[in-house]
Amino acid sequence: MIKPRSEDLLRWYDKNARILPWRIPPSEDSSINENIRQPDPYRIWLSEIMLQQTTVTAVIPYFNLFIRRWPTIKDLAEAKLDTVLQAWAGLGYYARARNLHKSADIIAREYEGRFPNTKQELLELPGIGPYTASAIAAIAFGKSEAVVDVNVERVLARLYAVQETLPTAKRKINHIANSLTPKSRPGDYAQGVMDLGATICTLKNPKCEICPWLKSCRAKKLGNVDQFPRRTPKEKRSKRKGIAFWAVGADGSVLLRRRPETGLLGGMMEVPSTNWDVAGSADLLQAPILADWNELPGSVNHSFTHFQLELKVMASRVKRNSRVDGMWILPSDFSQQALPTLTKKIISHAIKYNCLF
Repeated sequence: MIKPRSEDLLRWYDKNARILPWRIPPSEDSSINENIRQPDPYRIWLSEIMLQQTTVTAVIPYFNLFIRRWPTIKDLAEAKLDTVLQAWAGLGYYARARNLHKSADIIAREYEGRFPNTKQELLELPGIGPYTASAIAAIAFGKSEAVVDVNVERVLARLYAVQETLPTAKRKINHIANSLTPKSRPGDYAQGVMDLGATICTLKNPKCEICPWLKSCRAKKLGNVDQFPRRTPKEKRSKRKGIAFWAVGADGSVLLRRRPETGLLGGMMEVPSTNWDVAGSADLLQAPILADWNELPGSVNHSFTHFQLELKVMASRVKRNSRVDGMWILPSDFSQQALPTLTKKIISHAIKYNCLF
């Protein structure tokens, strides 16, 4: 097998790099890449946090919104957390937004707004793990750090026909990544391998004939590219059930409450609900206020990473009670709240059945 060369990948990347709003386009002139191109670490960090478990297509509009509202890390540090969560709403995995805000504050205060430039320092920031630290160090600061995301995993597992199944194979793949990462243009190389996985070495129907590493690919030689990377079968997601309570006051306001800072949808606003459990044993004793509750037709369904959720929606016209746990919000002000997708689904379901009374 011909050993894969970083030069071949960089040559391909120089001509085929995806145009993304957080990137500086590559140049075939390596001296220009080294001396003039200055990636903004704030943009690289923001994009990498957003891209965790989220697609590029979904991230782009959120990234552009954040950059318009908070063009520098100092601007983001000075923003209120609720405002950041509101802008993040719909992107999911809300702990990322809370950690983003915490890290911005730390960088603004402890580093005087200057981004730390080593993997070790980056790992000390909330929400930054080994992959993200390596990506920022390589792309923003030109450090020779191996960057391995899901696309890179797929490329390298096929390139070397890695027989172990994921996640066990991660250690071997990381070793391969370290051996291939060049000293020159490590950031472009990292983005090149990611682009290769996203556009050529795709999960289904890979375009092997135009791959710059075709002659080095063991899986292609074996004729079973689609079998890599090998994976342990996923467990079927469990189903949980519960009840959401749509309480409307005399003035048309709706009772919402904030979820705990830790855990699912942490710190976001929700329509009050019962506990979510597999047996669906929730009952009206968990209602946020005493009322005559009426069940709406149908249900609201939502997928989380490890389970499916089905919620019945109970609605009632109630008297506003200052002692109730939550806030009364007019529907016209919903857009000013940090509402996750699940809450938006419940709102749409209630409005569908004319439950603004």
